[in-house]
Amino acid sequence: MRPASLRWIVLGTAVLIAGCNWLIPLVFLHPGTKKVPPEFAKLEGRTVAVMVWAEPETLYDYPYVRLELASYVGDKLRAHVKDVQLTDNRKVEDFIQDSPQAALDPQRVGGELGADMVVYIELLEFQMRDPDAPALLQGHIRAAVSVYDLTADIDEAEQYELAGVDAKHPDQPVLFSLVAANRLRSETYDKFADLVSRKFYTHDEEL
Repeated sequence: MRPASLRWIVLGTAVLIAGCNWLIPLVFLHPGTKKVPPEFAKLEGRTVAVMVWAEPETLYDYPYVRLELASYVGDKLRAHVKDVQLTDNRKVEDFIQDSPQAALDPQRVGGELGADMVVYIELLEFQMRDPDAPALLQGHIRAAVSVYDLTADIDEAEQYELAGVDAKHPDQPVLFSLVAANRLRSETYDKFADLVSRKFYTHDEEL
């Protein structure tokens, strides 16, 4: 076979193969998203307190972590849950500071602040550095999430345990610097708060 003819055969085959891609439905090239209903759909129109519990060791290194995470979660809830009213996070923190035992009593805190519901977040794991390499940064927050419904008598408050949340950012550790540390901490908080808030409203998830 002449070389020129061989080149035309190879070229024609390549065009046919490329052309076949146009026949592939776009759904397979771009899977898209699906609607996911809320895990707990009773926060709309309610007064809600967001409360965070953390180990003493975590509070020693990050003394404002309860207030910070509650603020991030509260902002996400305001943005996505219709007519929700959030109690002042500083009042929650002040009450716990004055009554440390209240850190384990979301019903008491919610009742004190006039909340209908308490979103209670228990930090099970919290780190901003790779434990095996302190010179590397990687945020990781793992938490249990539950909701206390105080609309009945506070002594009969219902507790709803939701699925846990596990947020890691970024996917791979990065070298430590003050600028990187501050940015990574904020981004990890934001990712964590987004995962928590999605439990309470219909949202899109990639297929």
